[in-house]
Amino acid sequence: MLDWINDELCNLERDGLRRRRRTVTPLPDGRCEIDGRSLRNFASNDYLGLAGHPRVIDAACEAIAAAGVGSCASALVTGHTPWHERLEHRLAKFEQTEAALLFPTGYAANVGTLTALVGSDDVVFCDRANHASLVDGCRLSRATFRVFRHDELDRLDDDLAKHNDHRRRWIITDAVFSMDGDVAPLPAICDLAERHNAAVIVDEAHATGLLGSQGRGACELLDVEERVAVRIGTLSKALGTLGGFVSGSTALIEFLRNQARTQMFSTALPPGVCAAAIAAIDLVAEEPERRKTPLRHAARIREHLIARGWKTSGQSEVPIVPLILGEPERAIEVASNLEERGFLVAAIRPPTVPTGTSRLRITPTSAQTNDDINELLHALDEVIQSKPHPVTPSD
Repeated sequence: MLDWINDELCNLERDGLRRRRRTVTPLPDGRCEIDGRSLRNFASNDYLGLAGHPRVIDAACEAIAAAGVGSCASALVTGHTPWHERLEHRLAKFEQTEAALLFPTGYAANVGTLTALVGSDDVVFCDRANHASLVDGCRLSRATFRVFRHDELDRLDDDLAKHNDHRRRWIITDAVFSMDGDVAPLPAICDLAERHNAAVIVDEAHATGLLGSQGRGACELLDVEERVAVRIGTLSKALGTLGGFVSGSTALIEFLRNQARTQMFSTALPPGVCAAAIAAIDLVAEEPERRKTPLRHAARIREHLIARGWKTSGQSEVPIVPLILGEPERAIEVASNLEERGFLVAAIRPPTVPTGTSRLRITPTSAQTNDDINELLHALDEVIQSKPHPVTPSD
């Protein structure tokens, strides 16, 4: 009955879109091991290098010794331990909100929050570059689904005006777009929301722990925290652990605790992960200089690419630097050549990005040194001998 699957796999192979998993062993100092080779890891989302930090590891080990490996049930049954309670309190303090709610993953946080808050009588305006979890949450909500581009907000303004007969209107956006690295124009989006009586939901996944004077994200950086209805965050990127969360009023968190199915019907995060996340948040608060290193590395890489006429995202403001190469085969080829020179860089292809915009996604971290960046830039110069065909990232 499933013979057709082999044909589909062959089609993916033909189009350069078939993915294969590899076994990757994390190593210290921003490196990893694949097939027995040590590589400089420029494909990680561990922007602050906290996944292997001794304090984070020690916190996890202490909690595992005390509570075991798993939480054994959902949060509403027996899975909500003292470590979960401490983490939710720590997140609320960090986010400067009344309360916070944990989810097993960032994906679950987005899907669960959107399907709980948004209904079939509503209309959602979803940025075209949003992460798949936001798109899926919007579609699963059964609301009228509209797409906008954050670089064409005049069209969003018109669309909001046309859809004024729905129960509620929601504007859904990432804070940082994970494939281009640009920051959403949140003040302008909030202006539109207030003009049209809409609510804004922001996923801070790639900004939590990284942007803003306290590391709370793009909403803090752009001074719109009080104008955003719901802020969602992720523990698995700059904070180096696992899970997602929502921060907000006590009423919002109580509502989600009772209505967000991905939270209600999922086994809770392991206590060790909660303890590790608390330690990571503490480090973000104690070591603000740590956030500057990956931002500085990314700026150097971006300037290098632009100076050589290679296509990247000029609006990128975070440690995500795309090098647009066009076709999937070209991205795979360049990534493979870099790996031969000792660098792991992700080749990103459709459907993750639009057709014709396959790219390398270069993500420096605080664990890497200036020498690492110098050697990466030298390798890029060697691998890319001619200017790639120019392709606009949003095409």
